[in-house]
Amino acid sequence: MSQDFLYKVILGTVVSEKNTFIGEKNNQYTFRVVPEATKADVKAAVEALFKVKVEGVQILNLKGKEKRFGRNKGKRSDVRKAYVTVAKGQEINFAEVK
Repeated sequence: MSQDFLYKVILGTVVSEKNTFIGEKNNQYTFRVVPEATKADVKAAVEALFKVKVEGVQILNLKGKEKRFGRNKGKRSDVRKAYVTVAKGQEINFAEVK
């Protein structure tokens, strides 16, 4: 894997009450990732960007909802999420990442 691809794997973090609860309880963080990313790609990207030890990665594909806008039909885009479990005693501080 090239270093450029690793920096493009993670699109952003997912911030919600549910994800915050999961993060505190299970030491997990949730990221939006590119559709082509595998578990190994996500693990390598998180370890390279945040300097933490990743214990596990779970991938989730969400299909976009069909929506109507008046007479027109539309569809929201599909989303791929990664739930990343980091080792005990480690945490990701998003304020320090450059």
